[in-house]
Amino acid sequence: MTDAVSVLLVDNEPSFAELAAEMLVRVDDTLDVTTVTNADEALGTVEKSTVECIVSDYDMPGMNGLELLEAVRTRNEDLPFILFTGKGSEEIASEAIAAGVTQYLQKKSGREQYTLLANQIRNAVSQYRTETELRESERRHERTLTVLHETTRDLMRAGTKEEIYRAAVDTAGDILDVPIVATYGFDPTDGVLRYAAATERTAEALDPERSFERGEGLVWEAFSGGEAAYYEDVRAEIEGDPETLSRSEVIVPLGTHGVLVAGSEQAGGFDETMIELIQILAANTEAALDRAEREQLLREHDRTLTRKNEELTRLNHTNELVREITRGVAQATTREEIERTVCERLTDAERYLFAWIAPERDPSAPKSGAAVDATYVDRIRDDGEAAPEARLVRRALADERVHVVRNVLDDREWEPRRAEALTHGFQTVIAVPLTGRERRYGALVVHAVATDAVTESEREVLAELGETIGHAIRSVERTRAMVTDERVELELACADERLLLNRLSIAADGPVTLAGILEREQGRVVCFVGVDDPPLDELVALDDAWTAVDRVSVVSESDDAALLEVSVETTPFLEVCREYDARVLDAESVEGTATVTLQVPQRVDARSLVETIRDGYPDTELAARRETSRRRPTGRLDRQVEERLTAKQFEALQAAHYSGFFDWPRESTGEELAATLDVSPPTFHYHLRAAERKLVDLALEGRSN
Repeated sequence: MTDAVSVLLVDNEPSFAELAAEMLVRVDDTLDVTTVTNADEALGTVEKSTVECIVSDYDMPGMNGLELLEAVRTRNEDLPFILFTGKGSEEIASEAIAAGVTQYLQKKSGREQYTLLANQIRNAVSQYRTETELRESERRHERTLTVLHETTRDLMRAGTKEEIYRAAVDTAGDILDVPIVATYGFDPTDGVLRYAAATERTAEALDPERSFERGEGLVWEAFSGGEAAYYEDVRAEIEGDPETLSRSEVIVPLGTHGVLVAGSEQAGGFDETMIELIQILAANTEAALDRAEREQLLREHDRTLTRKNEELTRLNHTNELVREITRGVAQATTREEIERTVCERLTDAERYLFAWIAPERDPSAPKSGAAVDATYVDRIRDDGEAAPEARLVRRALADERVHVVRNVLDDREWEPRRAEALTHGFQTVIAVPLTGRERRYGALVVHAVATDAVTESEREVLAELGETIGHAIRSVERTRAMVTDERVELELACADERLLLNRLSIAADGPVTLAGILEREQGRVVCFVGVDDPPLDELVALDDAWTAVDRVSVVSESDDAALLEVSVETTPFLEVCREYDARVLDAESVEGTATVTLQVPQRVDARSLVETIRDGYPDTELAARRETSRRRPTGRLDRQVEERLTAKQFEALQAAHYSGFFDWPRESTGEELAATLDVSPPTFHYHLRAAERKLVDLALEGRSN
C-alpha cells in the first residue's frame, strides 16, 4: 500500500501524542498522522475530514478509549480502531476485544513497538479499503441487477413454461442485444433436450425438431455438468471445423428444466459483463420455471389437499370421540358398562350407524351393542361362523390390528349382506380388536355410513381405542377379583417334553416336585424343585448342558432326596400364567409327564387359558376343573403382609419358605439361600429377620402385655 494513510491519534498527553506521531512517520512516511488530546476533538475530526484509522489511548478524562470506540461506531461501524494504551491488563484486553476494536497494543518504548503499530495500521487500512471497494462494487452490481430485473418482469409474469422460454429469448435478444438466442427444455420421459423457443432471426436458421440426446454436443455437456460454459470459438471445440450458426457461445443450464444458449457470429463475441448478464437472465428464467412448476404442482395437488383437509376434519372428530369414550370408560366399574358405554358413544356420532361387541370365542354372537337392529343380529347368529362379520372379527383378532371392509356393496365376501346394507344404509364395516396386556377381549364392530370411511390415521386412533378398552376391561376384572375370591382350579396333564419340569424328571430318572416359584427382577425366575434319590452331579451340570437354564444348585440334601434351586430367565408356561393371573398350586412330573394344578380367577376364560398353554405345549390336556367362591375378609393377612413387607423382604421370606429353611432340622442354610438370591449372607439374614419381625408385629398387634 503506497497511498498516504490518514491516521488520527488520540491521547490526552500532548507531548506523548506528538512523539508517537513523529515515531510513526519515521517508521512509515506514508502515514499522515493528526493528533488530538480528547475524545470530543476526535469525533469532530472524524465528522469533518477523512480518517482511515484511529489510534486511541484508553485512560482519558471525560470519555475513555472504549467509550470513544462506541461513539465512532455509531458514525462508521467499519472504521479501523486500534487501542494503544499503557494501562494494560487481561480484563481491559478482554473488554476491548468484546467491544470490537480492530487491534489492541500496549505502549512501550523503542522503535520496535512503533514499527509494530505502523504495521497494524497499514494492515487494518488495507483491509478497510478492500472492503470499501468491494461494497462499492456490490452496489454497482446491484444497480445492474435492478435494471435487468425490471426488464424481465414479463418473464416473471409468464404462466406456463412455454411462455417463460419465449420471454427469456425475447429479453436476451431485445434488451441484451444478443444476436443468437435459443432455449431447450428437458424431457424427463425420453431423457433429451428438446427445442423450446428462439428469437425470430435464430428460429429461421434452426430446426424446430432439433434435440440433444444424452452425451450429445456442448449443449448436453453443459446441462449434465450443471455449470455455465463459455466457448470463445465453438468450431475449435468440435472436430472437423464444422459450419455452425454461432462462432462463440454462452451455454447456461436452467436447473433441471433445460438450457439457455446465447451465440455470436464472431469468435470471442462476449465479454465478462455480457456473460454475467446472460447468467443473471438464466437465473431469473430458472426461478420463473421453478415457480411455474410449483404452481402446476399446487394445482395438481389442490384436490388432494382438499381431500386431506376433509380427512383431517374426520380425524379430529374421531379423536374427540375417542377422548369422550375414554372418559366414559374410565368411570365404568364393570365390563358390561364399559362395552355399553363404548357402543352408545360411537352411535351418538353421525358417522356411525351402529356398534356391537363380538366375543372372542363366538364372534357371530353379538354381546353388547347400540342401535343394532334385532333382525340384523339374528341374521348374524343364523349364519354362525360363515357370517362375514365373524370372519372379519377372526382376522382382526388373529392379526391384532384393525380390519376394514371399505365397501360391502363391492366386496364379494359380503354379497349376502347387500340387502341389510342397503336397508340400514351402511357401506363400511370396521373390526377393532380389544387387547390388554397380551389378552384379547373380543372385538368392537362398527358400521359406518360412507364408503371408505376410515383413513389410515383413523385406523391408528381406533387401534389405540381398542387397547384402551382392553386395558379398562382388564382393570375392572382385576378389581373385582380383589374384592371377591371367585376361583377356578384347573388340573392339567402335560406330557410335552418342552416343559421344564418334564425335562428335569427325565434327567433325574425319578419324580420331580415343584416346591415353589420365586419371581425376581428383570424376568428371572427361581424354581425350588424336590427330587427323590437324585443323580446330583448330573443335575447340577445341567446349567452347562441346557441353554434355558442359568444355574442349578443344591439347596439341601438327605440320604434319599434333595431340594434343588433352578434359575431360568423365564418360561413360556410361566408367561402364560402371568398373563392370565394364574397361580401354580402344585406341580409334579413323573417320567416326563406332569400334573399341574393352577388357580385362576373366575373371570378368566379357562378354555382360552388352556388353548394358550397348548400353543406352546401341544401335548397338554385339561384333566379336571373345580370352582370355589368366598367373600374375602376386609383384614386379610396376605394383603397386610404384602403392604408391610418390602420386595426384598418378601423375596427372602419366600425363598426361606420354599427351601425348608423353617423346618427342623433345617433343609437349607442362610448361606445357600444368599447364594440363590445373589446377595451376601448378612444381607439375606437382615431382610429375613426384618420380615419375621413385621410378621410377629402383625400377629400381636392389639394384644395387651
